[in-house]
Amino acid sequence: MKKHLFTLCFLAIVQIAFGSDRNMMAPKDSVIIEFGNSGKIILIVDNKEDFEKLKSMDVNQIIKELDLELDEETGELTVVEIRHKDGNKEIIRVHEDGPETRVSVGRLKVIVDESGSTPKVKLETIPKDEEDPDFRTYFNLDLGINNYFEDGAIPGGEADYSVKSWGSWNVGINWMASQKLQKGRYWDFGMGVQWYNFKFANKGYQAINGDYGVEFINRTDVYGFKSKISASYLTALTLLRWDFGKMNDNDRNGLRVAVGPYAGYRLGGRSKFVYREQDGSGRRKIKEPIGSNLNNFRYGLRGEVGFRSITFFTTYDFNTLLQKDRGPSLHPVAFGLVF
Repeated sequence: MKKHLFTLCFLAIVQIAFGSDRNMMAPKDSVIIEFGNSGKIILIVDNKEDFEKLKSMDVNQIIKELDLELDEETGELTVVEIRHKDGNKEIIRVHEDGPETRVSVGRLKVIVDESGSTPKVKLETIPKDEEDPDFRTYFNLDLGINNYFEDGAIPGGEADYSVKSWGSWNVGINWMASQKLQKGRYWDFGMGVQWYNFKFANKGYQAINGDYGVEFINRTDVYGFKSKISASYLTALTLLRWDFGKMNDNDRNGLRVAVGPYAGYRLGGRSKFVYREQDGSGRRKIKEPIGSNLNNFRYGLRGEVGFRSITFFTTYDFNTLLQKDRGPSLHPVAFGLVF
């Protein structure tokens, strides 16, 4: 059994060597041992004395000359280590556990099971580790829903401006950069554009510019279908992120958390009211710019929680959606997914 295993190891060595340079040719002072149709072992000698000594050695003697290292605790035997010019290396290891023997060559593993009457051989490929660069840039997409807090609570349905979650979309496109601080710890920063949409639960109310700010009027003269306020912001954000999967060498099989501040400048803002006349006319729309009553700046705190390929985010604005004394004191909040 040992002889076959070491033969397999030598064949793997030759495969690696020839795979890295297919034009590789054997030197003149060499002995080539062929196995099967394509397997080869190339033994290189530098002088006549070594060549004469080689003629008197068998395969088992050659193996002994390699001075193999055995890990007494794990039973793992290091057969040979191959170092490439680019600094990478391939290590061939043999591990015996009763009737089972495992031979590892890079990302390939050969398992020989002799527990039955007939030996079974299985080939496995070890998944390639994902690279964790010190610095990288990427784009992501936020998709969630909006609401707001008034006096520490979400306005109920009795409020003229209460929000209906479905349809109050929060969309954000962000360019991000991530700097690795330590293993599993990162500093993320970036810029993006966010769109706020607040769809009113009371679809018969319209938001308009009044003499003293935004007013919410009940349009009893028409049949209302949809009413909302929307605003867009250019936003800068920064996050400190902890990836516990990376910390514990579990890759993405671990919890990820991030927290940090953001600040934004308003690009636009308007109200929209969709209705139909009581006499049965088709749908009509009224769009009114109300940006003069919205805060030009927003700032707050963002948090993220993720596991594997899923990441949730939440944001909370410390300032109000509307300017002071220009409407109700509403602090926007958003929940959603990061893609």
